[in-house]
Amino acid sequence: MKKIRKDKVLVEKAEQDLEENEKYLSSAISTSSDGLWDWNIETGDVYYSSQWKSMLGYEDDELENTFSTWEKLIHPEDKEKVLQNLEASRDSKMVSFEVEIRMKHKNGQVVFILSRGLLLKRDSEQKVIRLLGTHVDISEQKRIQKFDDKNVKILKMIATGVDAVSVYNEIALMYESRHIGLRCSLLELKDGILLHGGAPSMPKEYCDAINGLKNGPTVGSCGTSTYFGHRVLVEDIATDSKWENIKQYALPHGIRSCWSEPIIDSRGKVLGAFGMYYNYPALPNDEESEDLKSAAILAGIVMERDQSQKRIKELAYKDELTGLANRISFYQEVEKCIGSQIHFGLLYIDIDDFKNVNDTLGHNIGDILLKEIANRLETICRETDYIARLSGDEFCILVREVEEDKHTSAIVAQRCLEVVSRPMELAGRLFTPTCSIGIGYFPEDAKDFLMILKVADMALYFAKEMGKNQYAFYQLELSEKAEYRFKIEQGLREAIEKEQLTLVYQPQVNINTNTLVGFEALARWNSINLGQISPVEFIPIIEKIGMMTQFTSWVLKTACKKAVEWRQLSVSEFKMSINISPKYFLDEKMVPSIQKVIDETGILTSELELEVTESIIQIDKRNLSIFKAIQELGISIALDDFGTGYSSLASLQHLSVDSLKIDKYFIDEIKTDLKSRYLIKSMIELGHYMNYEVVAEGIETKEQLDILKGLGCKVVQGYFFSKPLDTDAVVKYLNKAKENVAKASMKEAK
Repeated sequence: MKKIRKDKVLVEKAEQDLEENEKYLSSAISTSSDGLWDWNIETGDVYYSSQWKSMLGYEDDELENTFSTWEKLIHPEDKEKVLQNLEASRDSKMVSFEVEIRMKHKNGQVVFILSRGLLLKRDSEQKVIRLLGTHVDISEQKRIQKFDDKNVKILKMIATGVDAVSVYNEIALMYESRHIGLRCSLLELKDGILLHGGAPSMPKEYCDAINGLKNGPTVGSCGTSTYFGHRVLVEDIATDSKWENIKQYALPHGIRSCWSEPIIDSRGKVLGAFGMYYNYPALPNDEESEDLKSAAILAGIVMERDQSQKRIKELAYKDELTGLANRISFYQEVEKCIGSQIHFGLLYIDIDDFKNVNDTLGHNIGDILLKEIANRLETICRETDYIARLSGDEFCILVREVEEDKHTSAIVAQRCLEVVSRPMELAGRLFTPTCSIGIGYFPEDAKDFLMILKVADMALYFAKEMGKNQYAFYQLELSEKAEYRFKIEQGLREAIEKEQLTLVYQPQVNINTNTLVGFEALARWNSINLGQISPVEFIPIIEKIGMMTQFTSWVLKTACKKAVEWRQLSVSEFKMSINISPKYFLDEKMVPSIQKVIDETGILTSELELEVTESIIQIDKRNLSIFKAIQELGISIALDDFGTGYSSLASLQHLSVDSLKIDKYFIDEIKTDLKSRYLIKSMIELGHYMNYEVVAEGIETKEQLDILKGLGCKVVQGYFFSKPLDTDAVVKYLNKAKENVAKASMKEAK
C-alpha cells in the first residue's frame, strides 16, 4: 500500500511540474514576434499563430490548425528529415531541437525557416506529450549566404583562370538569384562594336541580334552607356527613344525595361556593359541600383583580366607591327604539319634593299612599308596557307597541298613578287618595293623546322645573288655556299680582332695638272684558310656580324698614320679618303673617336676626308648635327656613289658636303650610252654649281678620260692611272712623282 501511495504522489508532482512548464513556455513564446506553433501529441491538436501563417503569405483564417497543413507546406525532402529527428528524440534525453527547413510560400516561392522547439515530457515516463516552438524566416540570411558563396566561387574562378564566358554567366546568375524575374547580360566592347559576353537567361535570338551592333546614343541601354561611359536607365523599352531602332529585338521576347552600367577598367577605359532586364516597365530600387553597380565592377575585373590575357597571347603569338603571326606561332604551325606528315613548301621572303629605306627615310617609314607589304602578302595567300613575319623585313608563307612538280609554291611565290612590286607612295615620293624569295620543301629538302627554315634561307640567298626580285628553289650546292659564308664570318671575326686585314690606297689625280690630290683607303683580306676575299663579299658580313665600328676605327687609325708618314714624300698636298659605313656614321661615339685618332696620329684635319654613301643623306636632325660636327673639326665630306640612290637631290640643299663621287656604274657606259653621258654632265654641272669638287671613279680607258675632260671633270681615279697600291707601292709612287716633277723642273730650266 505504501508503494502505491508513493507512485501516485510522484505522478501528481510530474503533472504539476508539466503544467508549470507549459505556463512558463507559453508566456515566453507569446512575447516573441516569431511564428509560434504548438502540437499536442496526445490529443493531436495543432496551433499556428497568425505570425506563423503570415510568414508564408496567408491570413489567419486561410490555414487550418491541423498537422496536415504543415505536411502540405513543408518541402518533401525536409519533412522526412524532421520526422525522423523527432522520432529519435522521443527516446532520448533531448529537451529541445533546432532545424532548418524549407516551406512553400503562398506565391510559390520557397521560404527558408529556422524551426526551434521544446519537447515536453512527463517526468514519470519521459514520454514526449507535447511540442512547442517558433518559426523564424531566415530566407534573407540564406540569400545573403548564397550570394556570398557564389561571390567566393566567382573569385576562385577568376583566380584560377576560368574562361571569361563561364565567369560572365556565373555573375549573371548570381545577381538574378537576388531579384525575382531579373535577367542579366554582359556585353564586351571592341573598337566600338558590342559583342555578346554572357547572358544565361536571355533569349538566344535577342543575344544574336545585339551581337555585332556598333554602340551609339540610340543603340539601346548598353549601346548608349558604353558610348557615353555612364549609367543608362530605361524604364519602358517600348517608348524610350534610345531603343527606337532596336526595340523590335526585345519586345517580342517580353523584355520591357533595361538598366545598363558601363564596365570600366582601372585606367578609365570602357570595356563593355552590364545589363539588367525585367519583363515589365520598371526603374531600379536602391538594392537593385547597388547590385547593378557592384555587378559591373565584378565583371570589370574579369573583362580586364581577359583582355590582358588576350593581349599577352597576341604579343606571344602575333607580330605587333603587322598583325601577322610571329615566329613562335609559325613554328607551331610548321611542327603541326610535320607531325601530320603534310607535304608543304616554305617560302622565305625578304624585302630587297630594305636597309636603305631605314637608313635613308627613317625607321618610321620603314615600319609603314613593312605593314603595307604584310597587307599585300595576306591578300594573295589562300585559305590553306599560313603567313608570318619572322623578324625585320623577313616573312614566311607555309604553302600546303604542294603538287609533286612544285607548281603550287611557284604560283604563290610569283603572286608575292607581283603584289609586292606595285608602286606605292612613301614619304611623299613614289617607291617601288621588290622582294626575293627562297623555297624549301618538306620532306624532300628537310625533316624538321630549323632545317626547312635553313634550306629556304639558302634558296633566298641564291635568289638575291641572281639579281633579286625573283624566287629560287633550294639546291644542294646552296648548302655548300652557306657553309662557305659561315667560314667567312668566323674567319673575319678573328681577322678584325687580330688586325689581320690590310689596306691599299688608290690615287686620285687632277687631270688638268696631272698631280696627286688624294688617296682612297680600301680594305683587303687575304685569309690564310680561304684565300683572297673580295671587299664586296666581306664588307656586308662585317656589318652583319656587328663589327663595323671596330673595323672602321682600325681603318681610320691605320690610314691616318700612313698619311702622316707620306706627307714628307709627296710634292703636293693630298687628302686621305676613308669610307664610313652608315651605322658607324650615326654612332654617337664617332666624332669623339675621330678626334682621338687625329690626336694620336697627328694628321691635319684638312688632310682627312670621310666618304659616306647616299643612304646617309636624309633630312634627319641626327645627320645634320653629325655633318656639322665633322666639318667643324675641319674634315671634308665626300658623297660616295652619287646618283645611284633616290634621296640625295632632295637633301643636298640641307646638308653641306665638299665633294661628289660619280659611281663607276655611269662611267662604264659613258662611251656607248648617250643617256649616261648626259647624266654625268648633269652631275658635274650640279656639283660645280653648288661649289662641290667632283670626282669620277672607275676610269679605265683613255676614251673615258677624254670624254670626262670634255665634260669639265677635273679629278678622277681608276685603273687607267693606278690600281690600289700597298704601302711599299705608295712610297714608290710618291718617289716617282717627285722624280717626274724634278725632271719637269730641269726641263723648264733648260
